[in-house]
Amino acid sequence: MSSERYNAKEAEPKWQKAWADRQLFLTRDDDPRPKYYVLEMFPYPSGRIHMGHVRNYAMGDVLARYKRARGFNVMHPMGWDAFGMPAENAAMQNKVHPKEWTYANIATMRAQLQSMGLSLDWSREFATCDPAYYKQQQRLFLDFLAAGLVDRKSAKVNWDPVDQTVLANEQVIDGKGWRSGAAVEQRELTQWFFRITDFAADLDAKLDTLTRWPEKVRLMQRNWIGRSDGLHVRFALDPATTPAGERELPVYTTRPDTLFGARFMAIAADHPLALEAAKRDPKLAAFAEECRRHGTAQEEIDRAEKKGYDTGIRAVHPFDPSWTLPVYVANFVLMDYGTGAIFGCPAHDQRDLDFAQAYGLGAVPVVCPAGTDPASVVITDTAYTGEGRMINSRFLDGMTPQEAFDDVARRLESETAPGGGAVAERRTNYRLRDWGISRQRYWGCPIPVIHCGDCGTQPVPAEDLPVLLPDDVSFDRPGNPLDRHPTWRDVPCPACGKPARRETDTMDTFVDSSWYFARFTAPHLGSAPTDKAIADSWLPVNQYIGGVEHAILHLLYSRFFTRAMRKTGWVGLDEPFEGMFTQGMVVHETYREADGTWVQPVDVRFESGTGERQAFHVKTGAPIVIGPIEKMSKSRKNTVDPDDIIASYGADTARWFMLSDSPPERDAIWSDEGVQGANRLMQRVYRLVNRIAAPDFGPAAPDAAKAAHRTLAAVEEAFERLHFNVAVARINELVNALSGVSADRAKDAPPAPPADPSAVEQIRAATGMLLQMLAPMMPHLAEECWGILGRPGLVAEAAWPTLDRSLLVEDEVTLPVQINGKKRAEVTVARTADNSFVEQAVLSLDAVIRALEGKTPRKIVVVPQRIVNVVV
Repeated sequence: MSSERYNAKEAEPKWQKAWADRQLFLTRDDDPRPKYYVLEMFPYPSGRIHMGHVRNYAMGDVLARYKRARGFNVMHPMGWDAFGMPAENAAMQNKVHPKEWTYANIATMRAQLQSMGLSLDWSREFATCDPAYYKQQQRLFLDFLAAGLVDRKSAKVNWDPVDQTVLANEQVIDGKGWRSGAAVEQRELTQWFFRITDFAADLDAKLDTLTRWPEKVRLMQRNWIGRSDGLHVRFALDPATTPAGERELPVYTTRPDTLFGARFMAIAADHPLALEAAKRDPKLAAFAEECRRHGTAQEEIDRAEKKGYDTGIRAVHPFDPSWTLPVYVANFVLMDYGTGAIFGCPAHDQRDLDFAQAYGLGAVPVVCPAGTDPASVVITDTAYTGEGRMINSRFLDGMTPQEAFDDVARRLESETAPGGGAVAERRTNYRLRDWGISRQRYWGCPIPVIHCGDCGTQPVPAEDLPVLLPDDVSFDRPGNPLDRHPTWRDVPCPACGKPARRETDTMDTFVDSSWYFARFTAPHLGSAPTDKAIADSWLPVNQYIGGVEHAILHLLYSRFFTRAMRKTGWVGLDEPFEGMFTQGMVVHETYREADGTWVQPVDVRFESGTGERQAFHVKTGAPIVIGPIEKMSKSRKNTVDPDDIIASYGADTARWFMLSDSPPERDAIWSDEGVQGANRLMQRVYRLVNRIAAPDFGPAAPDAAKAAHRTLAAVEEAFERLHFNVAVARINELVNALSGVSADRAKDAPPAPPADPSAVEQIRAATGMLLQMLAPMMPHLAEECWGILGRPGLVAEAAWPTLDRSLLVEDEVTLPVQINGKKRAEVTVARTADNSFVEQAVLSLDAVIRALEGKTPRKIVVVPQRIVNVVV
């Protein structure tokens, strides 16, 4: 008999060593079993793991262990998304090199992840800051460049004045840099771009094939790609009002049906017409410069106050030469979407209405809701964006908006513009813009090109890769230290040999994470980014797990990268992730002292003697204000250190709680009570197995096989659907069932009757199945109990139990029993029981005996497998 209490502190390192010694999780490419690739988004090595990591990696580990037991050759790797600004900020603050800071953090976090007992193939580990990794990333860049998938051009960018680097639109949150929090500015810089727009149509269309992705993620991507079908219309200009006699203003619109509601034209501050007009108008030039001081993110622009400047230029309505529209430079129009110009229809676009109200331009409704009197339609503060019938639109009146769209397109496509060609043509546009990857920082993958005054931009020869980051850099002032490193920066041109200059921008870190899943298939290959045959045998990733915050940036960029790698011959597929799962966050109550100072959970104690839960500071005894439940964050100090939980309760307790608390796609609320409950379950299982494994175990004969196989069916379905909380609930029920037949006997109880050997074996077999179902979630406990039960080898090596579906068939039925039409009891009988047996069973029920009061029933009506009626 083992100890009555399971010691996780001793057991967990022992079993982790046993798994490592046997190399159980090492993946071999030549394994003949069917493959299964499970991957969680790899972490940034910030210093320590947090509970969000525990939840994310526990989910992936359950799936990896389950699929391995089901006979799959599972690849479950781990790496580090290691480049980025935090390392540079740490270098400046702590006077430590980014490389030193990064690799020290990796060592700490690796040890923490290993203490969780994750079934990871550590032989495939790499960090994106490893030269061996970014050498191959540079090779991919050069291949993309040769394939026409890379551009270098001048463009408006979001500039973070604190981090002093460019940000993608997606990295601008509420007009501020996502890391620094500084207000973002617009700057004109020459940048490197990946031509993601080349694949816009395919990226949009193939979303329909990603049936194992959350619908909300597909919708977010679809909205970001932003396909729209519209009309390219060439508005004539009054040349008497234009700065250089310009004659037309092209506009892309998705609502040509609303042309008769037009009240103004708006152009971007950098539109050629605006730039020409600003040369003659200092006030317009100043307004345009003010527009440039804001970021380029659409969200920020939509929320900002709508401002404009009347240029004095007039545009002619395409259906009425006598109708002219004022042309404004507006702060909500950007050059990189459509043509950089719009026509404004205030009645049916809220942004246009806000602008029109600010400048007194009015709003004429041209769409009337169905069943509404057109004369009663008035636009006040809210634009009408619904369907209906056209009004105030001359020849379009009475049509639906779609009919009006088609009629306008047909008419304008047949008309000739003053400069020749049709006035309009149908076009499909995409909101998606090319991906600017240039970042003005040190700790990133160097862009492998050299700028020569004579030869222009030259790629670094493949044999000279990698372009290594220099170690001897200084972070004594803001900006990119590569710009200040002449021995690294200044090099001969690879084409002519004359003095030239390296590109000092490094790549956006989203590049690093856009292909790492492919590199895991051949992580140490030195000659190429991938071995195509091996990559194609493993990809796509069968199940990818990560936060919904990456639904746009990372997932979209990874989809682009896979297509680009296919075009350049490195993989043979388009979509990188077959299944995508986005887990919820881990949240916790927040605590504050009276002065507003945040307090850590470990420093708070609770009392509930008065019935109301109250909190006090552990050290000072001062009252603590219990705040709302929020995402765990260092700023609010509502974090829980996984190391503390593992040290106190063990990794299995932390894993079980993270899996059991709530559906995995929802937020998990951390609670001490929940952790303690998980630990009690662990101890309960341990005691149960010890009792059942005892030589003198002799319970009454339960139907343990049926309970175990019903649980197995439910757990299999739950694991396949990643409903881990459901699996936890079903396993708890099985533990209860087995505990009920193996309870400790009192010391003074009479001797138990001799046990049926077959019943004992049935219970022990059911317990073995319990441990196998438990093993993906509580692997250390399962191994410990597997040995106690006398099973050979390791449970991590055992094949998944075979489900006996015959045991899932219900062979009993419970029938309600009515007496004179009122339900009094229930009776459970075999499904095949005949009516006379059912009648006898009903008459023997205590409730029926009491109700009859010694009388003989007049009639008993049995409706087979439905109900029993007793008539008195």
